Amino acid sequence: MPTDGGPGKIEIIVNCASRETRIAVLEDRLLMEYRVEREERVVGSIFKGIVQNVLPGMDAAFVDIGLERNAFLYVADILPEETGDTSPASIRRSELRRRRIKELIKPGQELMVQVTKGARGTKGARVTTRISLPGRYAVLMPEGNHVGVSRKIEDRRERERLRKIAENIAPDGFGMIFRTECEGRNEAELRADIAFLQQLWSQVLESAKRLRAPAVVHRDQTLLYRTIRDVFGDEIDRLVIDDPEEYEKVGLVAQIVAPSLKDRIYLYDRTEPIFDHFGIEHDLDRLLDRTVPLKGGGSLVIDETEALIAIDVNTGKQVGSTSLGDTILKANLEAAEEASRQLRLRDMGGIIVIDFIDMDEEADKKKVHDHFERCLGRDRARTRVGKISSLGLVEITRKRTGESVTEAITSLCPLCDGRGRIASADTIGQWIEREVRRRLAEQGDAFFIECHPAVVESLIGSDGSAVEELEHDLRRGIFMRANFDFDFEDFEIESGMISEFEREHLAFRRAQVLECNVRRSLLDGNEKAVGWTDGGYYVELLDGFDLVGHRAKVVLRDIRRAFAVADVILPGKG
Repeated sequence: MPTDGGPGKIEIIVNCASRETRIAVLEDRLLMEYRVEREERVVGSIFKGIVQNVLPGMDAAFVDIGLERNAFLYVADILPEETGDTSPASIRRSELRRRRIKELIKPGQELMVQVTKGARGTKGARVTTRISLPGRYAVLMPEGNHVGVSRKIEDRRERERLRKIAENIAPDGFGMIFRTECEGRNEAELRADIAFLQQLWSQVLESAKRLRAPAVVHRDQTLLYRTIRDVFGDEIDRLVIDDPEEYEKVGLVAQIVAPSLKDRIYLYDRTEPIFDHFGIEHDLDRLLDRTVPLKGGGSLVIDETEALIAIDVNTGKQVGSTSLGDTILKANLEAAEEASRQLRLRDMGGIIVIDFIDMDEEADKKKVHDHFERCLGRDRARTRVGKISSLGLVEITRKRTGESVTEAITSLCPLCDGRGRIASADTIGQWIEREVRRRLAEQGDAFFIECHPAVVESLIGSDGSAVEELEHDLRRGIFMRANFDFDFEDFEIESGMISEFEREHLAFRRAQVLECNVRRSLLDGNEKAVGWTDGGYYVELLDGFDLVGHRAKVVLRDIRRAFAVADVILPGKG
């Protein structure tokens, strides 16, 4: 394991656990980006769907792609893009663009679509029929005809060189855009990337022929793979990963997409958790905070709503040492820098409004605006920044592809009916898992965990699979009980011996009849009844949904350290 990097370094830190992958990007040892993946990704995946409804009044349609909610397809997403030329073919496309959606698709029709925005709130995913396949250096667009170069490559000669290569190697019937990472690459490297994407498209077509709609025909790669493909470039000093198996996989991927960078990948093999070692966990503890303190004594107040995100700048204790104007300018410059960091860190998108402290001088407004744009220049997401208004407001748009980080790791608070947010049961379960791993050096071969019942359900998982996997991974026994008096985020962990915990907390036997309280599952989307003993022991019920809210007798069929499986003894039986 290498020594810690010095100032000025850009590092990618990867933490792999059984139920989630977390990736942090550090710039000068400061956390700038954070991504978490707990389930299969939808954005970028390609589906074979069925048109359900066509809405002429909205020029849109809803498509069943096999997800919980139908996807939204807008008319502009099923028409070819304008190219700017005046050829007969282009004129025909312009005429086609003016057609109505009911002339293009009809209910029951099968379409191959790609998800461009994930489901959010009550809205389903947004999809397009214009498929694009991203590679390391290029984006290939089947059935497209546009060849272009990333706007972030500013050198005119380099753009012209790449454009000539693109026109030379673009396959017939495909459009193509060279990404920023292709700057300085030779034709052989770029051609190999295109060949890989062509092969991938052939596999997609083969899957589409074989599968029946609605079905997924191609899933976008995992978060870790996408990070290697999209983020791990020449400017990255090192990538550190804490899982030996994933380390080997990353090495193989890097050998294909970025062989010159393979020597910058390191395996973290210390006992201290990797995010603790790099000081990331401390920053993540404040990720959900509404108020973000600034070094000068001021603060940002961040509020996320369905329509937009509002960021308010407060001076707080920042009193300055010269004039009021200088104090306000200094506070706004610091706020602009931190606001740009928070946009990246929380991956917030859509419409963002920042309320800077009012400035009288136009020169000061320009300084703040220019500084803010420079800070946003390091953001890979596409952003547009408006001018500072007379009220000190700046409107920004930042490309949104799905949930923000805050939305991904929280759930709607049941106590405030969605007006605020708390950590989700899965997130608290991950907190507990990480705390248990920190305490593996303690004496004993087991842990006793007491927490909120919803967190117990999350940690146990479907049919006990999650807690059994955790026991196998930790090589420790896990005893778990619910405490209905705990607040949602409270938990206690005790280390000890299996024999001691069995005597104290597992006084049950198979075929034993006992009483428990039957309640509805506390996990989102889990429509089933569960039982709880007076001691907080979780009982997986094989039936009994009609008894929710009542106390019932059950007979134990299987007993584990963290839970039991039981049949309900219906009234008049047993």
